[in-house]
Amino acid sequence: MPTTSRPTGRRPRGTRGAAGLRRIAGALTAVASLCALLAVPAAASTAVPGPRAMWLWQRGDPAAVMSWATANAVKEIFVYVPPEITKTELNRLRQFRKRADAAGVRLSALGGEPGWTFDHAAALAWQRAAMGTGLFRTTHVDVEPYHLDEWSTDRPGTVAAFLGLLAALRDADPRPLEADVPFWYDTVPAGGSTLADEVLARVDAVTVMSYRDTATGPGSIIGVGEDMLLRGGRAGRPVRLAAETLALPDCPYCTFHEQGRQALNTALAAIDAAAVFYPAYAGMAVHDHASWSALRP
Repeated sequence: MPTTSRPTGRRPRGTRGAAGLRRIAGALTAVASLCALLAVPAAASTAVPGPRAMWLWQRGDPAAVMSWATANAVKEIFVYVPPEITKTELNRLRQFRKRADAAGVRLSALGGEPGWTFDHAAALAWQRAAMGTGLFRTTHVDVEPYHLDEWSTDRPGTVAAFLGLLAALRDADPRPLEADVPFWYDTVPAGGSTLADEVLARVDAVTVMSYRDTATGPGSIIGVGEDMLLRGGRAGRPVRLAAETLALPDCPYCTFHEQGRQALNTALAAIDAAAVFYPAYAGMAVHDHASWSALRP
């Protein structure tokens, strides 16, 4: 599990004499003071809040969901779109778009099944239907091919099929394509590189499922998300990190479900403060609306 480190710039050039040493000492003192301030939890509250996003997997009421989004500074919602859009569903989605425009909130079409890894036709049909409504600005997919049996029996073939899917979705629609990814894709070989790099080469942005219940330090949201933040910076791709609020009995340290809303808010602020060191950082996403809104205070 990666640990947190902060990218640093070049070391100052050496200087001669007492005056030079005093200047170096003064600079080091200033840096140490800044680091100390960043280490104080209260300092996180002074950071500029990063953009907030959330998943909406349920067919929520547009008025209630948008009211929650506005109250919690959410600027983008990944709205689940079913494979078949009925007239009733289309009307509901239109209401979402109307209210989202009024609130200054972006809507992305959310969809994904592990089976899409090999069934590209189904994925492309979903994308045509969802984006054909004209209600969404981005295709946002959550495919998770590692849930397939083939991930164990034929990983290279599964990885190749998954990357082919992303390329097909990208080429089929001119609007941005974003993907949810786990933080450990850097450990999977792909195309002479890693799956992390190959995904970044095929999408316009990623949201990292950096599900942990602490903000910074080893094994934290920043800690596990750092690799993708750095790779995203090199690739010129925005990278969101994400927090979980669902109950996860098998992984209690992966979610804020037991800690509550205040703990989550404190962590989000601390992440914004720590993430200023990563140019690719594009804010935090919370999974998902139903469990987030049900958190205890």
